[in-house]
Amino acid sequence: MKRYADNLIVEQSIKEMPIEQRPREKLQNSGSESLSDLELIALLVGSGTKRVNTFALAKNILDKLDHTDADTQLNAEDFLKIEGMGIAKATLICAALELGRRRLPTKRKQVIYPSDVFPLIRHYGNRMQEYFLSISLNGAHEIISVNIVSIGLVNHTISHPREVFTEALKERATAVIIAHNHPSGILKPSSDDINVTKRLTQAGEILGIKVLDHLIFSSDSFRSMLEENEMG
Repeated sequence: MKRYADNLIVEQSIKEMPIEQRPREKLQNSGSESLSDLELIALLVGSGTKRVNTFALAKNILDKLDHTDADTQLNAEDFLKIEGMGIAKATLICAALELGRRRLPTKRKQVIYPSDVFPLIRHYGNRMQEYFLSISLNGAHEIISVNIVSIGLVNHTISHPREVFTEALKERATAVIIAHNHPSGILKPSSDDINVTKRLTQAGEILGIKVLDHLIFSSDSFRSMLEENEMG
């Protein structure tokens, strides 16, 4: 069944949705992996307020997370600044984030094929803006981190080498895989995508950090520019 676009969900309450598309029922019937980030947060907060419905509140929380560096640990006070958040919801989100950190596998995932990366980024595929990501790898091609480089408009994002390689340099990565979602669902690279890939590949050669691949993806599928011989 086709998923609701997040920008449409934000405008309606849970009670207005078909029962099978509500987050709780969707998780029960199809598993937690079937929920978008927005739906997962909506399930955590449970309800909104008279002024901010559940999904609008969840979107504000998601925006806060997306615009916060991965190394920054948010606390309850940070979330209380969001309209509609009370101490109960703020502490619940903090607890969920901390539990997620503690339960992350200690063994790093090794990348052999492009399909090894897709499960780690596919949850960005249903976002209504382009998210440009940089995945840092060590010498054994094990994933060190997945980083948001920039968040663009509906069909355009900015990816400067400085931002793309910042975390990779800090983490002493030897390679990166870059990726971005296409909100349209069309995975064919644009001329801008090809030019950006060439520019980042050249910058990586100067820095000694190889750009292994550029993935263009949606929530359902992906395209490897390396496999399609589109790296330039």
